[in-house]
Amino acid sequence: MKSTTMLAKLQDLGVMPSFSRPSVSNDNPFLESLFRTMKYRPEYPEKPFKTLFDARVWANRFVHWYNKEHLHSSRRFVTPEIRHTGEDIEIFSKRRDVYLKAKSKNPERWSGQIRNWNPDTEVILKKFKKFKKSSENINKAA
Repeated sequence: MKSTTMLAKLQDLGVMPSFSRPSVSNDNPFLESLFRTMKYRPEYPEKPFKTLFDARVWANRFVHWYNKEHLHSSRRFVTPEIRHTGEDIEIFSKRRDVYLKAKSKNPERWSGQIRNWNPDTEVILKKFKKFKKSSENINKAA
């Protein structure tokens, strides 16, 4: 990524290269999260693939698992497919009913509200403090 020809090609493609410090994964947190999930799968290969076809087969299996089987904690334990088809709304409604019934049956076991089973309108990996742009903050930065 440091060669001028690579930089020129990236600029031609409209890609803004990043030169963040090693082990600092803040360029694309969604992709970094996906890569971490991929690397921690038990079937992640220990050695390079023998052929491009083998790599594609493995990647297709991973994508199928990730989208159709893996229950994502950030999506309240539903798969991306369930979330994208809208099936999560009914699932969350049923989960909410189960939790409310359990709380009414044994209220002493609950110290607060039940778990939030409302459908998400957006997916956020990490919640960052919002930086308010004010004249005070702008003056500090200058």
